[in-house]
Amino acid sequence: MSDDNRDKWRRLPKISFNRKALTKRMKKVENVTVKHAHKFIIKRWANVREVQAHVVLWIIAIGLLIAVTGLQLMWYQQSYRTDAPRTDGTYAEAVVGPVKTLNPIFADTSAEQSASNLMFSSLLRYDSTGHLGYDLVRNVKTNPNKTIYTITIRPDAKWHDGYKLTAKDVVFTVNLIKNQNTRATIDGWGNVTAKVINDTTLEFDLKSTFAPFEHALTFPVLPEHILGKVSPSSVRENSFSQNPIGSGPFKLRFSQDLDTASGRKIIYFARNDDYYAGQAKLARFQLHVYADSESIVRALSLNEVNAAADLSSVDVEHVDSKKYNISSESIQSGVYAMLNTESETLKDIELRRALQQSTDTNQILSRLPSASVKLDLPFTNGQITGDLPKVPLYDKNAAAKILDDKGWKLNGKNVREKDGKPLKLSVVTIKDSELERVLELLVGNWRALGISVDTQVIDLTDSTQNAVQSVLQPRSFDVLLYRLNIGADPDVYAYWHSSQATPQGYNFSNYSSVISDAALVSARARAEPVLRNAKYVTFTKQWAADVPAIGLYQSTTQYASSYNVKAFNRSVVFVSPINRYADILDWSVGTKGVYKTP
Repeated sequence: MSDDNRDKWRRLPKISFNRKALTKRMKKVENVTVKHAHKFIIKRWANVREVQAHVVLWIIAIGLLIAVTGLQLMWYQQSYRTDAPRTDGTYAEAVVGPVKTLNPIFADTSAEQSASNLMFSSLLRYDSTGHLGYDLVRNVKTNPNKTIYTITIRPDAKWHDGYKLTAKDVVFTVNLIKNQNTRATIDGWGNVTAKVINDTTLEFDLKSTFAPFEHALTFPVLPEHILGKVSPSSVRENSFSQNPIGSGPFKLRFSQDLDTASGRKIIYFARNDDYYAGQAKLARFQLHVYADSESIVRALSLNEVNAAADLSSVDVEHVDSKKYNISSESIQSGVYAMLNTESETLKDIELRRALQQSTDTNQILSRLPSASVKLDLPFTNGQITGDLPKVPLYDKNAAAKILDDKGWKLNGKNVREKDGKPLKLSVVTIKDSELERVLELLVGNWRALGISVDTQVIDLTDSTQNAVQSVLQPRSFDVLLYRLNIGADPDVYAYWHSSQATPQGYNFSNYSSVISDAALVSARARAEPVLRNAKYVTFTKQWAADVPAIGLYQSTTQYASSYNVKAFNRSVVFVSPINRYADILDWSVGTKGVYKTP
């Protein structure tokens, strides 16, 4: 630094620090600050609160506007959305077994028949209206006498392994069923000849007219390319019977034995994506097999399954209706008290009439599902029309008079006897909670009339009882309370023609009538609906006059399903319980939101 600059710095005035002056100035600033705070904040605080209220109101208003806009947007979006069934669901259905085979021509139990229906195709199938509809069939032509059926099948059907299904497979299956060495549970094909015309055409030759023939075309079709070289006597034991290849909407994945002693088993199926009728909405289907309906009720309570078949009207009383939707549907089946016309007691037609008039069917119906209806005749309601006979109404006094007139008088113990011999009946039924309840009511009616009744409940699944050989075949009963599966066609030949009153037949009443036999045979041979109906009216009149059985009610099938699944449509008309699968492609589990297609 130069000497001149040093001199300038030396000449700068000295700054003195005065504490009193600084304190005075600070107090002055403080006073001014307090005055401004008092003037601009404290005095105006009320205004701030007022402004704050306005601000809050504006914020609320803006929030409401945003909320309304959001709701409007959501509503707008929802108006273009709808709930659709999910396509990745698993449906778990409980059925009664056992499952000894998965080959459909040997299917006997409900579980085996269910598996067959899911995996295999047939020429014709009962649709959701209860009528025969096309499955594999594209066209059916007949000659004027309806003795030759020419059938065209669809060309796009495939087996689960990719092979094409052809007319050869159909003819192969028919011939396999016809062969007695096969031991198939399907019968009635002995007099039918089947031949292949080409890959999509085949012909059936019946030799003579058989009106119900088309209903026989619901048999499952088997693959010739797998079983063609297997001898008929070995088909049942072949590995195919445990790991079958079908052509239906679902294909087998695997089966799991959970308890071999009780038959508890799960069969797993996957959707057949190449199914000719379209893909099912369900990705997977499980059949949970149980020993009996009581086990199924228990499974429902434990949420082991989300649906169940094979439940009686008594069983569903124990199912939680808050968790499961319970449906009861009429089927083409009837419950009858079959009167053994050759038993020492009931060979007297007057005693059969007395039993009929002493049976209070209205009381029985009151203990059954609302879908149950009275069934007086050997057909389900509506199958036959015209001048049908009227069955006598319940009249205990009229029934008592019949017995009195026949010499069966009440003794001191209120039991009817004649020549020192009591009026006694043996009544048998099958192990079934519903039939057992009906048995109790039926026997109560007859005991009130002064008849001594012994009852027996037989279990057809119990090999130790040997009930078929010891009770049913020799007709060791006076009355059999039994369910007859009538079917969609009114052909009841198997139950009432005298030729079927054999140990192997199903005419459990041992009913024989020349007039009835002629009418039943003639009805089978007439293809014209009006003439068939007339023949059945003739048969019905004779049947009602002879009283070989007491019609009680038309059967129902009960089904339980959880509320998150969509099973069969409630408009489905059932021929049998297996008919629930008529719309299986539409079944689903759960829903998802999707946008509507414009």
